[in-house]
Amino acid sequence: MNTSNITNYKPKDFAELLGVSVKTLQRWDRDGILKANRTPTNRRYYTYDQYLQFKGIQTENDIRDTVIYARVSTRNQKDDLQNQVEFLKQFCNAKGIIVNNETLSPNEELVQDIISILHVFSCRLYGFRKYKNQIKEDEEIAKELQNGNKPNAGTNTKDK
Repeated sequence: MNTSNITNYKPKDFAELLGVSVKTLQRWDRDGILKANRTPTNRRYYTYDQYLQFKGIQTENDIRDTVIYARVSTRNQKDDLQNQVEFLKQFCNAKGIIVNNETLSPNEELVQDIISILHVFSCRLYGFRKYKNQIKEDEEIAKELQNGNKPNAGTNTKDK
């Protein structure tokens, strides 16, 4: 039996592939061990993905993401949060789990890069605006001090 191009199997072929009997497949279906798919006419069939799942072989669609999570209860423990994150990354690396390995298409990478550049420049503009407002406040304070202190206001000839 050539199984390289078949995606759906009859119970007999699937049983032969797994090395069990058709009765065993029927029992597994009843017990929920290996559920069979059904055609509109209620006939059983199995898929290649079920074969891979039964054999314990993961497909690209089956690979699950492992998420690491760290938190602290107060802002004062922010340094502890960084330590927790580093510990979790080291732990995952020791277990062979890759952290932050995103697989993106070139277009998605380009979009993310452009968004991050826009974010950086918008933050810079906000920072400049804040700095500009602070300079204005400092100039106003300096003018008030100069007007209040007559000896230091000698450079301003318009008031005299």
